[in-house]
Amino acid sequence: MAGDMWGYPETARYVPGAQLVGYSVEASDGSIGKVDKHTEEVGRSYLVVDTGPWILGRRVLLPAGLVSEIDTGAETVRVACTKAEVKDSPEFESGKHEDDAGYIQLIESHYANRHM
Repeated sequence: MAGDMWGYPETARYVPGAQLVGYSVEASDGSIGKVDKHTEEVGRSYLVVDTGPWILGRRVLLPAGLVSEIDTGAETVRVACTKAEVKDSPEFESGKHEDDAGYIQLIESHYANRHM
């Protein structure tokens, strides 16, 4: 998945310039939080999700390639991963991890090596 991990899939129906901040985020097995930030950088688009009280307010980075659907009517982003995969993902720290190559590789490894 590493090759297309950082781009929104066509099936997600992402519209460039869309404002996703505040949208609910649903994993394949339930809610994981709300979009706190998103990017549409070519080759490195991602969502930052605030997990709220579910896992003690952690923020996690989800590559845009995990987005399976964006429902603008319901203001929901559905992602192709489980709650456990999100819970086990590396924590995101704003201002520190956006340009950290080691952190980006850690995220790629975490989501590319899933056993589904």
